[in-house]
Amino acid sequence: MTKETGNYGEELATKFLKKSGYKIIGRNVVNKLGEIDILARKKDMIVVVEVKTKSTKQFGEGFEMVNYYKRQKLLLLAKTLHIKYPKSVIRIDVISVDLSGENPKIDHFESAVEE
Repeated sequence: MTKETGNYGEELATKFLKKSGYKIIGRNVVNKLGEIDILARKKDMIVVVEVKTKSTKQFGEGFEMVNYYKRQKLLLLAKTLHIKYPKSVIRIDVISVDLSGENPKIDHFESAVEE
């Protein structure tokens, strides 16, 4: 996957979230532990969104790319947000963007990563 493909997937995911009632707090939010693709808010919940974009199904679905190590990193990133958002519930979602067909297909997996 190229950086352009990943950026396009994140753009589609951002539009999808906005249409679904989420407020986008930031994109590509970096801290000392890593990067959050999309940070969003829905009501009093802060949502860490990992976006996985695939242009082919040759190696499976996008969400399948969130392996054990990626899940652990996302959990750590989410924990660091409790300092900035102490009263908010923090959830980790995965959005899978499939570009292999005629039209992009977006799947949103809420609470995809939990302890």
